[in-house]
Amino acid sequence: MARDMTEPPAAGSQPPEAAGATLPPAAAETAEPPPEPARHRKLLYVTLPGCWGALIGGCLSFTPSLLPRSGTIQGVVWGITAAIGYGLGVLAAWIWRAFADREPRPARRRSWLIFFVSAAVLTVVMFGLGQYWQYLIRQLMGVTEYNIVLVVLSPVFAALVFCLILLIGRGLRGLYRWVAHLLHRWIGQRAANAVGWLLVAGLTYVVLTGLLFQGFINVMNSAYSLRDTKTAEGVHQPTTSLRSGGPGSVIPWDTLGWQGRNFIGKGPSANDIEKATGQPAMEPIRIYSGLASASDAEARANLAVRDLERAGGLHRKYLLVVTTTGSGWVDPALSDSFEYLTDGDSAIVAIQYSYLPSWISYLVDQSKAREAGRALFDAVYGPWSQLPQDQRPRLLVAGESLGSFGGETAFSGEQSMANLTSGALWAGPPNFNTLFREFTDHRDAGSPEVQPIYHDGRIVRFADDATTDIPPDGKSWPASRVLYMMHPSDPIVWWSPNLIFTEPDWIGEAPGQDVLEGMFWIPLVTFWQVTADLPFATGVPAGHGHKYTSEYVDGFSAIMQPAGVTSQELTNLRKIIAADG
Repeated sequence: MARDMTEPPAAGSQPPEAAGATLPPAAAETAEPPPEPARHRKLLYVTLPGCWGALIGGCLSFTPSLLPRSGTIQGVVWGITAAIGYGLGVLAAWIWRAFADREPRPARRRSWLIFFVSAAVLTVVMFGLGQYWQYLIRQLMGVTEYNIVLVVLSPVFAALVFCLILLIGRGLRGLYRWVAHLLHRWIGQRAANAVGWLLVAGLTYVVLTGLLFQGFINVMNSAYSLRDTKTAEGVHQPTTSLRSGGPGSVIPWDTLGWQGRNFIGKGPSANDIEKATGQPAMEPIRIYSGLASASDAEARANLAVRDLERAGGLHRKYLLVVTTTGSGWVDPALSDSFEYLTDGDSAIVAIQYSYLPSWISYLVDQSKAREAGRALFDAVYGPWSQLPQDQRPRLLVAGESLGSFGGETAFSGEQSMANLTSGALWAGPPNFNTLFREFTDHRDAGSPEVQPIYHDGRIVRFADDATTDIPPDGKSWPASRVLYMMHPSDPIVWWSPNLIFTEPDWIGEAPGQDVLEGMFWIPLVTFWQVTADLPFATGVPAGHGHKYTSEYVDGFSAIMQPAGVTSQELTNLRKIIAADG
């Protein structure tokens, strides 16, 4: 700025240096040395502190988590964790230099030698331990698939992912420097640096959340809405009036959507139920309202109830209200188990609230899940409550995953569920479920988080294995029962942002039956490990992770207490549901 305030030399005149003049002593002391030429680094250069961070992060990526991983997934997790560690290492070095008040210095050759030797030893040791831990997890879950080639290639996958993230980071830093240099023409250097960071951070946020994320959501929405107009192979419009889309239904078949047509067009018939149970059976009633059936959740719920009344669903022995997952999916294991146990003397009603699968709906459609769960239950409860008490069906509610999240919103607590229903069954509840968190956070002293006891189990109970006795043993459990089924290895149940800085009770306590005893909590790392498990929560054998199948047989049996059902019949039903799944 000082240069701009001095007058330029007169035309034709020479600066004093050119004329051989000598600067006065005072001027010589204050003259700035010529700037050093800019050093151009290679795009993929690395620093020693960053490499130490990457090494530590990469080694920690092998620590055991909830689910088994293929070599490809482990390589991706390894690369991302190493990139996070590299960034933390660079940040730590920058903070240390700020306190030491010095500029960065190139690392000595000896320091690099120590790093490379340490990296070789630690990587081999942790890689071997990681494979051992993965072997133990596969043994716990009965996973037999193991591709040694992908395991050997996992370092290659890790290197590619690490380099990609590093390039993106360098690109953002280069953009920041360019913006700061541009701003320095008009404002001071410190202000230019601060404003440059804010602009680049804001631009990155807008691109990620606005352009990329919203663009991704739009693409997925278009793809799934297009699929919603189609029908799966082998699914046909019903010829019975007991199902939506069939003869006399007020809901057209072509408005049910992909998942709605799957739910309506499949399921056990009266003959199937009779063969399985050896008892006379009725044709079950299934009612469903899709996104195209009505304009909003309340209208879809009211339309579904109209179709339920038309089909005679309020005159069956059992009535089940199901809150679907994001795309409108009703787990066949859930609906089929219920119908087998009721000998078909039942009706199920559900509505769709999104085109998107649960993991995307969680990000963008949480309010829709709440609205759908509340609207459907309220719409059903109205006409049901007007019936004489001795003529009402037993009213139950159920939901899996995001369906349990939406289904819970119709109730204020355990007494609300007990007073308004004859029972509730929630499977794989996400950790952010309001009531689920209330019950587990305020569980009775001494009960573990993987199978908590709430208020002596008077209404609400939890089962990691519903085939066994559900604690607390010896305590009475009234007719209106609420049961949460959750696998100890289900990352949907245990994932929470609190994992970043807080050790959860479920890790410090004795592990569940399918969780490795050697799993331990590390700040930030455990959060990332469980996060990496989320996309693969259903890619494990039934009975583990987020895959619930035959558990519904015992879950519904526990809350419904159907008369005359023997343990052998439950065993046979489990086999039928497992085979269908």
